Amino acid sequence: MTEPASAALPAVQEGILRRQSLRESAARTYARSLPIVPVRARGLTIEGADGRRYLDCLSGAGTLALGHNHPVVLEAIKKVIDSGAPLHVLDLATPVKDAFITELFATLPRELADNARVQFCGPAGTDAVEAALKLVRTATGRSGLLAFTGAYHGMTAGALDASGGAQDVRVTRLPYPYDYRCPYGVGGERGAELSARWTESLLDDPKGGVTSPAGMILEPVQGEGGVIPAPDTWLRRMREITAARSIPLIADEVQTGVGRTGTFWAVEHSGVVPDVMVMSKAIGGSLPLAVLVYRADLDVWQPGAHAGTFRGNQLAMAAGAATLAYVREHRLAERAGVLGARMLGQLQGLAADHPCIGDVRGRGLMIGIELVDPDAAERTVSGAPPAAPALAAAVQRECLDRGLIVELGGRHSGVVRLLPPLTLTDDQAAAVLDRLADALSAAERSPQRRQRTGQSH
Repeated sequence: MTEPASAALPAVQEGILRRQSLRESAARTYARSLPIVPVRARGLTIEGADGRRYLDCLSGAGTLALGHNHPVVLEAIKKVIDSGAPLHVLDLATPVKDAFITELFATLPRELADNARVQFCGPAGTDAVEAALKLVRTATGRSGLLAFTGAYHGMTAGALDASGGAQDVRVTRLPYPYDYRCPYGVGGERGAELSARWTESLLDDPKGGVTSPAGMILEPVQGEGGVIPAPDTWLRRMREITAARSIPLIADEVQTGVGRTGTFWAVEHSGVVPDVMVMSKAIGGSLPLAVLVYRADLDVWQPGAHAGTFRGNQLAMAAGAATLAYVREHRLAERAGVLGARMLGQLQGLAADHPCIGDVRGRGLMIGIELVDPDAAERTVSGAPPAAPALAAAVQRECLDRGLIVELGGRHSGVVRLLPPLTLTDDQAAAVLDRLADALSAAERSPQRRQRTGQSH
């Protein structure tokens, strides 16, 4: 007897997942917490090989500014393919590249765009971070680097050294303002001011042990670190501190750029103009693309000083130009700011009924919910309860059961992260929050949770 097609779907998915676990590296990550096999996608929605549909609030880790398979992106890709243009051109000039650069420069802070150079790097954001570090070290003749606790800049060696937890002696780790878990125990503007003072004092202390810095790299909103927005006043202080000491400021806009936080580039919230901007993810319109934009006076590289075989991806440039133009013309950054603020307000209201929600924060459509153990006796220096990574993982599983894909992050993997596409509608936002609230309640009711906290049935 032939098995019905509908019954065969889960079997197909299970077979693919089983073969993946046998053949792919143990380093795989998303596949472990999200055991689905996407076969179709459009906008916010993914359909799995088992026939189930999911609302995707991971968006390729923020890559899909317009969601999956947006018509303007598909049309841009199709146009290049149909034209017969070469798809691989190294760093040669092409009409497609010229159009992309023109559109990119139209989105930049004017002070930077008027005197900027662009370097196309390898296909990932970590490649652009490597290029940025090499650029400032070449331009300044110095080798040190200023980076921040909780940072994440990529998986290659230099990018990892600049990320939180690294041990490179050339990297000086500075405190990033974290209001909920302020290392000074005060939080707010006072905590951010103390962080800035510590940075300034350390740089000016001849016995501070700081390797002469070639640059400072920071994220305007720490993503993997737990969706922690940098206070605007603090970011302006970092600009003042670096400018006064001729230290190039590198803004890592890989995840925050292209409208994600409510402005086209997250540094615009504070009015800061960095010396170098690192860009990837959404600028390729869902395809691999990474670039560096920097002040022209830093452009002291010799020909061939930094290269990369796949820096001339024509399909990505076409898709990226279409994405940049669509976000700009449809004012999606502003839309992200308004909708994100509304979602944050609703999530903060949800926190009133769920003591396990320690903090709700974010900017635009980059949102984090930090889950904690409110019944724990111990407290951190800031007075906050300890993180609850097991509960966060349970919430992620419950979300998936309800057709919602979310990511986890934070210092202790206790932050549930939302990165929906900028095309998110009001109805879709409501559906996302409804499913998340239901998943949170279900995770709190789980037997493991009750047993651990001593709750009765």
